Amino acid sequence: VQLQASGGGLVQAGDSLRLSCAASGRTFSNLALGWFRQAPGKEREFVASINWSGGKTYYADSVEGRFTFSRDNAKNTVYLQMNSLKPEDTAIYYCAASRRYLSGSVYSGQYDYWGQGTLVTVSS
Repeated sequence: VQLQASGGGLVQAGDSLRLSCAASGRTFSNLALGWFRQAPGKEREFVASINWSGGKTYYADSVEGRFTFSRDNAKNTVYLQMNSLKPEDTAIYYCAASRRYLSGSVYSGQYDYWGQGTLVTVSS
């Protein structure tokens, strides 16, 4: 599976961005997807996950209510809509796919495939 993340950029606090992650190489509906992020000098952390059908999502407390994770299985693409961005959201965002945990997971080790990351910078 190849994952291609896009949509990052430089925005101001309070602005919105939508990240996309396009998948290829495997039946998309057989995968759960997740977003993780890594800020400078910090460990990679869980952001959000979505199950194989898109019917179940889960968010980190830090983004709950501001971020929305969705998927379009017809387009083999997932989206992370990020609203009310804060400077602490600044990080490289990685999408990941799991063929084993179809309900999604908060654990990076339970994802089998990773994209290259897209940088989100939020200025104050």
